[in-house]
Amino acid sequence: MSLTFRALRRFAPAVFLAAASPALAAPAKPAPKAPAPSTAIIPVPLNPIVPATQRLCSAATASGLGTLMLKPAEGAKPAKGDYVLVGYVGYLAANGEVFDQNKQTAFPVEGVIPGFSEGLQMMTKGSVWRFCVPATLGYGAQESGPIPANSDLVFQVELVDFKTVAEVEAMRGGQADSAQQASEAAEAAAAAAEAAAAAQ
Repeated sequence: MSLTFRALRRFAPAVFLAAASPALAAPAKPAPKAPAPSTAIIPVPLNPIVPATQRLCSAATASGLGTLMLKPAEGAKPAKGDYVLVGYVGYLAANGEVFDQNKQTAFPVEGVIPGFSEGLQMMTKGSVWRFCVPATLGYGAQESGPIPANSDLVFQVELVDFKTVAEVEAMRGGQADSAQQASEAAEAAAAAAEAAAAAQ
């Protein structure tokens, strides 16, 4: 065995113990102090704050609407006169404060702010997009509820479904027919009950 190897073998335990001894000799850290309860009142409704990275879009249309596709889907797109069923979260671009959200809500494509309407017409059923709406395509200089004047807005939108005006009218007609049939059935049942009572 060489002298170097013997020396290392002899001194290795001592070196190891010397290196480990500060850690072994270190006093135990005290347990972390439990936080004190907060007396702050949570504002109602509870509006979360969306992180800065989720307030950005990667492309823009000619009008200035920012877009980012989050989940692609294939198929037709709603037209300006159609009705949509969407899930969405709306928040302020400046600080990420959520001002509105809904899992499923229906409305006409033309029944919303211009930026939202333009974005809806880019979507296919099942897709999820983020739209960065400049104030000029939103509420402009007008304040709207929790949205301050001249606010840039961001929406995350899922297009659940959409229908043409003709399809909506047909559905309404079917509901009206069902309501009429139910009314007629109720009148017939009442007349039968009166006839039965008179016969007794």
